[in-house]
Amino acid sequence: MSTAPLRETLAEALPERPFRVTLWDGTELPPTAEAGPVFKIRSPVALGHMLRAPGQLGLGRAFVAGAVDVDDVDKVLAMLDHYEPPPLDARTKARLAAAAVRAGALKQVPKPPAVELRPQGRRHSIARDKRAVTHHYDVSNDFFELFLGPSMTYSCAVWSRGATTLEEAQETKLELVCTKLGLQQGERVLDVGCGWGAFALHAAAKHGVHVTGITLSEPQAAAARRRVRDAGLAGSIDIRVMDYRELRGERFDAIASIGMVEHVGEVNIDAYARTLASLLAPGGRLLNHGIARLRHGEPEAGPFSERYVFPDAAPLHLSRTQTALERAGFETLGAEGFREDYARTLTEWLRRLEANHAEALRLAGSERMRVWQVYLRAARRGFETGFTSIYQVRAIRR
Repeated sequence: MSTAPLRETLAEALPERPFRVTLWDGTELPPTAEAGPVFKIRSPVALGHMLRAPGQLGLGRAFVAGAVDVDDVDKVLAMLDHYEPPPLDARTKARLAAAAVRAGALKQVPKPPAVELRPQGRRHSIARDKRAVTHHYDVSNDFFELFLGPSMTYSCAVWSRGATTLEEAQETKLELVCTKLGLQQGERVLDVGCGWGAFALHAAAKHGVHVTGITLSEPQAAAARRRVRDAGLAGSIDIRVMDYRELRGERFDAIASIGMVEHVGEVNIDAYARTLASLLAPGGRLLNHGIARLRHGEPEAGPFSERYVFPDAAPLHLSRTQTALERAGFETLGAEGFREDYARTLTEWLRRLEANHAEALRLAGSERMRVWQVYLRAARRGFETGFTSIYQVRAIRR
């Protein structure tokens, strides 16, 4: 099938193109501006994805499925910061669709990639949150270790206090949390969203506290318990698979919530703060460590992240989280931002993932690897450009 009508229609619809498009038959649509990224459409199936879901979702599906490739993901992300395609009227859209169909777009109706998730049920219910969170984390413990390293710490490392390696920077972050919480030997500490147990292991070993860690991921919990046993800390650390909303009738001296509040959402942020307050005795300490949006008036997340990376995740503005904490009876003692630290952390994660590309591909599959290659770069760019930041908030229950 000829692609000439498609190229001609695209050229008319996009008169300014800071990118190049190459098609599966070897022909191309050249850029009209400085050299930018190259989009390689490997199959008419890519057009089918974009017809079924115009915009970011369709392009994301085509990329994850391998029907579209790009020569430089970072160039694409940089271009998207300033490039705005012209609005298309109904007639132009119809011509594009007809040209795509003539080129073979719907000869085979494409299905969404297997790694796409569209959670069902009430948003941010316990059941839906578990499904959304485990979609991201239950890939493979071995896969995560390829780029997180042996500490398995999946949150912002702290480089700004002198660390030179990822391991040092993560150790610095864990000790900083313990210091800010003022942990004392024998105290009971809750680790909300404990992951593979990095904070629990550090706090119990270095500060002599008893830690209860909770996660929604069964594989994470299994790995954390194994690490606890190997460290000889089974009497000091309790790892549970449960939602923070399921904790009842227990009291802790301190709570660490590291990289978890992003999953709570606007609908539950007040309940989250009240729940944490109810688990602390008066004077109990909280360290809330989480990503926050910096810009107002923009969506919480795009459709690519919603379907492939963190379904239902919704980083809130710091002011909104602080309002919830204050309403719940917390007094804020300090807040510290680590935006540049997280950009550097993501750079190191990406470097390690690419260095272990073959093994990562074996463990996670090609679709999941394509998601991670975009996700880590997009997250890094968000911190570099000031779209997002990350804050540690230290508070006490009044």
